Amino acid sequence: MGTPSLPEPVKLLMALLAADTALFNQATARLESAYGRIDLESAVFAWETTDYYRAEMGGHLLRRFVTFEQLITPEDLIRLKLEANELEYAFATPPGPASPRRVNLDPGYIDAMKLVLASTKDQAHRLYLSRGIYAEVTLLYHHAAYHPFVYTYEDYRWPETHDFLKQARKKYLRQLRER
Repeated sequence: MGTPSLPEPVKLLMALLAADTALFNQATARLESAYGRIDLESAVFAWETTDYYRAEMGGHLLRRFVTFEQLITPEDLIRLKLEANELEYAFATPPGPASPRRVNLDPGYIDAMKLVLASTKDQAHRLYLSRGIYAEVTLLYHHAAYHPFVYTYEDYRWPETHDFLKQARKKYLRQLRER
């Protein structure tokens, strides 16, 4: 019989999607005021993987990833997704849940073995957490590399994304050792 135990803290990742880098700067300023100092920021990547957001956010979208110095607990993911949604509403024009988004914010976390993302949408590969929030293991870390699943979004398959995540994982493991 197993004994329940608390998990290690994890590293907060926020994936940002927008058509304008100025929105990245505004959103990251708000995120830092809420979650503390950003310790890693990816390059900005052109995001042309699907037309899913075109009607709402326009074309020529850009992707950026950031991680935060302060570690979190895995169960924080529920609150973080709800707060990310509220921030998306604040950036909408006009502000509110019925307006088109100008920035998409997807929180997740990195631990030693995986990348987990939060979602409000149920799918066969997602587990329900609470308060309308689901989680999925998006990438597995194994043999010094990240590996996607059949359902992993295209931008989480990019070598540039994996390079950034490896850098974030290395920082995370150093933070755990220093605790």
